[in-house]
Amino acid sequence: MKPAADSLVLYKIRPARVLSVGEKIEIELEGGQTKRVRPKDIEVLHPGPLRSLSELAPQEGELEEAWSLLEGGSTHLAELAELIYSDFTPPTAWATWQWVADGLFFTGAPTAIQARSRVAVEQDRQERREREAARRDWEVFLARLRAGTSIAADRDRLAEVERVALGHAEQSRILEALGHPVTREHAHRLLVSVGYWDTYHNPYPARFRVNTEAPRLEVPELPAETRRDLTHLPAYAIDDEGNQDPDDALSLEGDGRLWVHVADVAALVTPDSPLDLEARARGANLYAPEGIAPMLPESVTHTLGLGLQEISPALSFGFRYGDEGCGELEIVPSWVRVQRISYQDAETRLEQESLRDLWQLTERFRARRQARNAVAIELPEVDLKVLGGAVRIRPVERLRSRELVTDAMLMAGEAIARHCQELAIPIPYATQAAPNQPQTAVDLAAMWAYRKQLKPSRLSVEPAPHCGLGLDLYTRATSPLRRYSDLLLHQQLRAHLAGREPLSTTQVAERIDAAEAASLTIRRAERQSNTHWKLVWLKQNPQWQGEGVVVSQDPGKVLVLIPELALDVKVRVQGGADLNARLWLKPREIDLPELICHFSARPM
Repeated sequence: MKPAADSLVLYKIRPARVLSVGEKIEIELEGGQTKRVRPKDIEVLHPGPLRSLSELAPQEGELEEAWSLLEGGSTHLAELAELIYSDFTPPTAWATWQWVADGLFFTGAPTAIQARSRVAVEQDRQERREREAARRDWEVFLARLRAGTSIAADRDRLAEVERVALGHAEQSRILEALGHPVTREHAHRLLVSVGYWDTYHNPYPARFRVNTEAPRLEVPELPAETRRDLTHLPAYAIDDEGNQDPDDALSLEGDGRLWVHVADVAALVTPDSPLDLEARARGANLYAPEGIAPMLPESVTHTLGLGLQEISPALSFGFRYGDEGCGELEIVPSWVRVQRISYQDAETRLEQESLRDLWQLTERFRARRQARNAVAIELPEVDLKVLGGAVRIRPVERLRSRELVTDAMLMAGEAIARHCQELAIPIPYATQAAPNQPQTAVDLAAMWAYRKQLKPSRLSVEPAPHCGLGLDLYTRATSPLRRYSDLLLHQQLRAHLAGREPLSTTQVAERIDAAEAASLTIRRAERQSNTHWKLVWLKQNPQWQGEGVVVSQDPGKVLVLIPELALDVKVRVQGGADLNARLWLKPREIDLPELICHFSARPM
């Protein structure tokens, strides 16, 4: 059928009225818009006359009766309109075509319409009911979220938003439907607002894909082997109060020999065993304020942690320290009887003979390191814990007992590194290149700036100085329960002691790379977690005001270190502020998802 003026035509999926016919056909669309189109762009639905598209009003008819008569058969638009509406006019033609376009009862073109089978119609109806139910459910779900609530049945859906909040996905239909930007921060806010996450949820371990569950692997029995009995020596595991994984202790023999006892983890965790592979994949323990995620099963610590049993197995390192440094090193599997004491307790006992001689020995070693330009940066530190949902922050005291333990462990690391170099045992050496210039000033701003200049410490199979420590050679040896690189060293030492071939240099290098990559992720998660919980502490203590010290200057802002919290923040100060200037700070706004806090600042 050719179009004529005032006929009803179909243009794409819209009704149109023909205004004039020529080389091109001028049509009028709903809303009064006109358009010139080619004849092939339209299809005639009714010859008219149609004076206005407003005539195409909804019609009442007998749709299902017409379909029942035609089921499985064919027809055309005019006949179908007569069956449904008992008339073929522009309004009934358009109403009929809408049923065909709907596709439930009829399909096809105006000149060839197929009536669908009852089975197909019922199946389609069921699918439509299901889609409509899903649509209503979706709208009700979004309404709940807009109202700031959710129900248990929403958790599976909200996992999509959680993946965005953790940085594991970049798309979210939910966030888009709510009109929110698809960012980690907006996802975080939504999850908190609807109760999927609690108010102070820490997302950072999961964001960095850190496994926070303790490994569940079978732990073998301690092998039967000869161990030297060193239980007659007083041995002290000195650590923070409440420490859960004591893996080193100190003894001083009467002849001046220092023994550094270390948890004998390599006795249970052999190279390429399931325990070794798990520890290597994790790299290190995660120490978050809310708890520890160990790299080894908890039963390993229970068995090997020094002082957790009356008598503990250890790998003990014995040497004397003199003017030429550490003397000949003896390494023995041992039994030790360890007394666990805190740094504070040890501090009160440094004048007693048992710890006094240890202090004097390590003091000599420390003086030697300082003479070799060991870096001395003393920035504020805090002990951060989450207990029952409340954040506790305590300053880490500068104690001589901490220096004693640190230097004793460094002495052992230096002695073991020299020993392994002499015997050509491949191990992970800890190295650090020299800074561009020596440390001079020791105020907070100077120490902050100098730390920024320090080159990173690295693990390498190639021996090299650790200039930050003031040592020509060094390896990390005293934390095999906490760090994989220490465990790897112990595995190499144990292989040598047993007369077995240690891992090759290539194998050690490969293990270093894997563990260091995992450890780097752990450290990032720890740093972000610590900042998160410090900001939570500020939220839990809204009346807090305190002192900050300017440690760096930027255009328009200064970087301020808050010693009480060991937290650095950027603040605006009218007229700026000098380095080391002290400011009085008061929080104005804390944004946990953004991990920032805005402060008001004024000079003290």
